[in-house]
Amino acid sequence: MTAPALRTADVARVLGVTPANVRAMVYAGWCRPGRVGQRYRFEFQDVVLLRTAVGLLKAHVPPRRIRRALSELLRQLPAERPLTGVRIAAVGGRVVVREGDHVWQPESGQLQFAFTVDELARRAQPPQALSASGSRAKRAAAAEHASDWFERALALEDEDPEAARAAYERVLAADPDHADAWVNLGRLAHEADDATTAARCYHEALQRDETDPVTHYNLALACEDLERTTQAVAHYRRALALNPRFADAHYNLGQLLGRLGDRAEGLKHMVRYRQLTRGKR
Repeated sequence: MTAPALRTADVARVLGVTPANVRAMVYAGWCRPGRVGQRYRFEFQDVVLLRTAVGLLKAHVPPRRIRRALSELLRQLPAERPLTGVRIAAVGGRVVVREGDHVWQPESGQLQFAFTVDELARRAQPPQALSASGSRAKRAAAAEHASDWFERALALEDEDPEAARAAYERVLAADPDHADAWVNLGRLAHEADDATTAARCYHEALQRDETDPVTHYNLALACEDLERTTQAVAHYRRALALNPRFADAHYNLGQLLGRLGDRAEGLKHMVRYRQLTRGKR
């Protein structure tokens, strides 16, 4: 018997976070739940992904690396093999996966047969002389400081959006290249009906990571609100070029093209949206 799908509030209780945290992780592309209307519906595999992502974030793995590693891991594992069958850990700021005697990095696909996760962790440590160098130590301290403020910002989103925005600004003060902080700051601005600031933040994020489909999608939403339809279409298409299975991007692009009079292409995207979401409703 198939387990019932969970709502955002249910997943928040399971993970011990707020519903805003769960939505932020979905916006960041850490999982792709189905939808019923405007509401998310999470399957068991989605919950496993998010639980893993929370653990990796607490281990100070950069959010972009979490997203890419988990996305690659799902692509590499056979569809019938659940994530519960592998051990996922943070080693030296990277994600490593262990299954039996095999250890590999999902981002690169590189296999390691001879080492345990603990041994890989020791090998990942820099030489003492290098770790003590001033510039490197400062960068490491800044990254950890930014990671701490990022976690704090996520926790504040639901109860105090203004404080969350201030926390994301602290992240960017410590690490101006923290693309996920730019994305989340833009999303909070967008939710406060400030599409102009949201678009600026998304542009800043894309300057740091142009290959993130979620950022292109968010920017397309802001462009729609600003009536920049040509840019919106371009960013929806870019999101789909980077992730052809991005169901919401197919839906929004299909709707937008229909309003612009290109009903044939719009219908193609709506059909693809229905194919991708079949069975998730």
